[in-house]
Amino acid sequence: MRIVIQRVSEASVEVNSAIISDIGPGFLLLVGADEGDTEKTADYLADRCLGLRVFEDDEGKMNLSISDVKGAILAVSQFTLSADLAKGRRPSFSKAMKPAEAQILFDYFVEKLRGSGLEIKTGEFGARMKVKLLNYGPVTFVLDG
Repeated sequence: MRIVIQRVSEASVEVNSAIISDIGPGFLLLVGADEGDTEKTADYLADRCLGLRVFEDDEGKMNLSISDVKGAILAVSQFTLSADLAKGRRPSFSKAMKPAEAQILFDYFVEKLRGSGLEIKTGEFGARMKVKLLNYGPVTFVLDG
């Protein structure tokens, strides 16, 4: 799995001209699943996302986690994170997990996040989405499992 973590002031997902999810301060997580990823991978990445200390403390240092600041999380599935760009000019998605399996793993990952007690929202798996965000910092990380 690969996750792009963006610290945001706000983020939203629109499907068919309607906003289906929106959050205030927290994380926008773009989540891709590769063949061979497991629930163990999802457990590890959920724990890392919840514990990553990228919010400022009173001294302005990145020392607080999303759990510490009680932020919200908007998780959006994004299979293009599994793209292989090594050859040619057209991405190959041969490493991407099959959609039915990826949805099960994505839903499992989201449930692990929900166990934190934080506000957790999602996009719509497999839909054409418009994702809007206001990146705060900007702060963006890529996390591989």
